[in-house]
Amino acid sequence: MKQSIPENEKLSILNELGNANKAFQLIYPGDRPDRQPVHTVYGGADLFTADTAAKMAQAALKTLLNNAANFVEFAKAIELQGHDQLPDDSDSINNLLTKLNGLSEQERKKESSWLAYSTYNKVINKLKTEALEDFRIDFEDGFGNRSWEEEDATAAQAAMEVAKGMQANSLPPFIGIRIKPFTEDLKERGTRTLDIFLSTLSELTGGKLPDNFVVMLPKVTIPEQVTALVKLFEMIEANTSISSGALKMEMMVETTQSVIDKDGKNPLRTFVTASEGRMIATAFGTYDYTAACNITAKYQDMGHAVCDFAHHFMKVSLGATGIWLSDGATNVMPIGPNRGDNLTPEQLAENKRVVQRSWKKAYDHTRYSLWKGLYQGWDLNPAQFPMRYAAVYSFFLESYEDAAKRLRAFVEKAARATLTDDVFDDAATGQGLLNYFLRAMNCGAISAEDVTATGLTMEEIRTRSFLKILEGRRKK
Repeated sequence: MKQSIPENEKLSILNELGNANKAFQLIYPGDRPDRQPVHTVYGGADLFTADTAAKMAQAALKTLLNNAANFVEFAKAIELQGHDQLPDDSDSINNLLTKLNGLSEQERKKESSWLAYSTYNKVINKLKTEALEDFRIDFEDGFGNRSWEEEDATAAQAAMEVAKGMQANSLPPFIGIRIKPFTEDLKERGTRTLDIFLSTLSELTGGKLPDNFVVMLPKVTIPEQVTALVKLFEMIEANTSISSGALKMEMMVETTQSVIDKDGKNPLRTFVTASEGRMIATAFGTYDYTAACNITAKYQDMGHAVCDFAHHFMKVSLGATGIWLSDGATNVMPIGPNRGDNLTPEQLAENKRVVQRSWKKAYDHTRYSLWKGLYQGWDLNPAQFPMRYAAVYSFFLESYEDAAKRLRAFVEKAARATLTDDVFDDAATGQGLLNYFLRAMNCGAISAEDVTATGLTMEEIRTRSFLKILEGRRKK
């Protein structure tokens, strides 16, 4: 075939382009394949103990059983898909439960009540096995401004409790601390707490950190705040037994300056760069951000348009960089107004109405976050856990059949290209479909075996990469 481009000049151009492409790929490697927790719980540092996770699990399960004793009541409370087709009277509910219990999983999936039944039982199991996924020992909003002596003592005590939890294997799978922001008035306090906590923990554990440990830096406004934290990490690692590079951070997007800086630019990538590879996540602070936008208290809500604006900025700035994104929290707690052991039936009924109404509000917020592609959020109380897992499980379960069909067809298309030595250039779409199943597996909505229905093997699924799957098939 006649060609007009000289070979040496073509190679020069393509080599130059190749260098640029490789540099781009280093910045945008794609989503991290690791497990991302579906929530982070923030709790006051003064209240943290080695058995906090167990206590929260008990409280969450008690809240669920006291306020939704069966799957029908729970589905109706949060208006789960198909809730309007479920029975109302107790005899019909019991009959339906007996029927579903006697069916195989494949038979249940043919029933209109399957989603409600499956979601509720998965939530029960989750609360019994791993109710708390991620916890932040909070020295900021959840702790407040106290005397230096009190915060010093709390920092040391919290470190001791973490060390106990490590020894007893009682910590949640993800854990960290939130220090005070590095603003001019609080930078010294935040630094001191960081130093005391990590120095104490290192001394007690021989430098070992809990699995998936991270330091949250709130209210970041300038990259120099991130740089300062990195330098402090380096000093702590150099002067303790903590390994070099072991300390990781995340930041909170809760100021307007985190989204648009003084020069009218989006600074989020600058913050990540300033972390020198130590930043793994960014979380959105709903209420500080809406307040910064002069939204009055009544309308400071996760569904407000100003939050959508910030969320989209976070996604377009940090998408495909491997940085996890997390949404904020619903601050309406599912806790009844009546307390005590001898409540009247009227008081118990009022408590249930309040809890279920709060569940519904938080459920809607969580589903909205998931719809926007934000797969993690905050919880502030274990009473929120049932709705959190119900929202996540139902979100993935509703889409399973369609996603499985799409990925199966996509795998077959890729396999045909591989067999004929064609170039399959749409791996990003395949990875997007695979990510759905990875997230669904990570949160417990589906099992690894459910993914094999797509035509992938367990070995391929464990690679967590559609590109690696294609490469493996080509080699075979």
